[in-house]
Amino acid sequence: MSIIKSEFASIVCFVTLIFFLLAGNNLAPEQIGIYPSIAVLAGLFLVMLWTAFNVVRHAECLASIFGEPYGTLILTLSVIGIEVALIASIMIAGADKPTLARDTMFSIIMIVLNGLVGLSLLSGGLKYRLQEYNLQGAGAYLTMLMPFAILGLVLPRFTQSAPGGEISNLMAIFLIVMSITLYGIFLTVQTLTHSDIFQYQPSGKDGTAVSSSDQDHHGFVVRSKSYHAIGLIAALLPIVLLSKILAGYIDFGMDALGAPFALSGFLIAALILTPEALSAIRAARSNQLQRSVNICLGSALSSLGLTIPTVLVIGWILGQRVELGLEPADIVILALTLIVSLITFVSKRTHVLQGAVHLALFATYLVLIFD
Repeated sequence: MSIIKSEFASIVCFVTLIFFLLAGNNLAPEQIGIYPSIAVLAGLFLVMLWTAFNVVRHAECLASIFGEPYGTLILTLSVIGIEVALIASIMIAGADKPTLARDTMFSIIMIVLNGLVGLSLLSGGLKYRLQEYNLQGAGAYLTMLMPFAILGLVLPRFTQSAPGGEISNLMAIFLIVMSITLYGIFLTVQTLTHSDIFQYQPSGKDGTAVSSSDQDHHGFVVRSKSYHAIGLIAALLPIVLLSKILAGYIDFGMDALGAPFALSGFLIAALILTPEALSAIRAARSNQLQRSVNICLGSALSSLGLTIPTVLVIGWILGQRVELGLEPADIVILALTLIVSLITFVSKRTHVLQGAVHLALFATYLVLIFD
């Protein structure tokens, strides 16, 4: 009975998926109208968000079993897998949304590097004043993030071989190969050759080291590796399968309300990142800033490293336009975010002021969505 209770979110998500499959076109947004569609969208969003928390729970239990950096890697790859599935399902369905992947990736970067980092540093700083982490690990993340962001989201706006923010076939091949190669090398460094730079062992009040087993499970009941691996897949599967349905309601709602299309990318990113955000903030509040940094920077890096090649390959196969180049105002806020992030993580100690600056940049991003 306790297992059924703990996996109830996944069960509800599967039941919701079956319900939509049986309903067919009877629940299509075009059939039921704008206000019922918004109600269905809200309900579907909440069910998927609830199940996403189950994904995080299983990932954090695996993190407790495997330790850092493997645990955080499992968490970030699981969450970004939802993002890739959402975008891929919309593209495969034939929706003419050439900027969806760009807007979603940009939203994730802004939410993570400004909103999530800002909240983590602010909440941790208010409680502990100064917090420490492994500077080399943060440096490795930022070293990867900057070329991914600039080459993937900025350079396509300036190249002459394709119109607007699109890229030529040659540049697409280069970005695919470059992204996969660099991300593969990074994973090797993170998990095999230099895993120690992504770890930091804080000391307790009496000067003794706090064991990771006491830090990472956050009160969750930790069972076997196989149980949590199966539970993780069972939680991810209905979210992935419902993603296409969710995207249809988001598109219809944005069009009917006349909302800016960039808001669609923000909603998708919010769904993906909310459970992970709470995990990062909770880690910072528990004085585990290293884990919080790994989650934040790892999410941004995984989003770019995995989403860019995926959408380019799908667009290439289906013959769809993929526009990666950001608009000028977005390029400015992206560049400022990367510069401030470099300054924030140039020292191995963080404090409240840095969190406040990142939150100010996040507020600027929200204004730009509607401006």
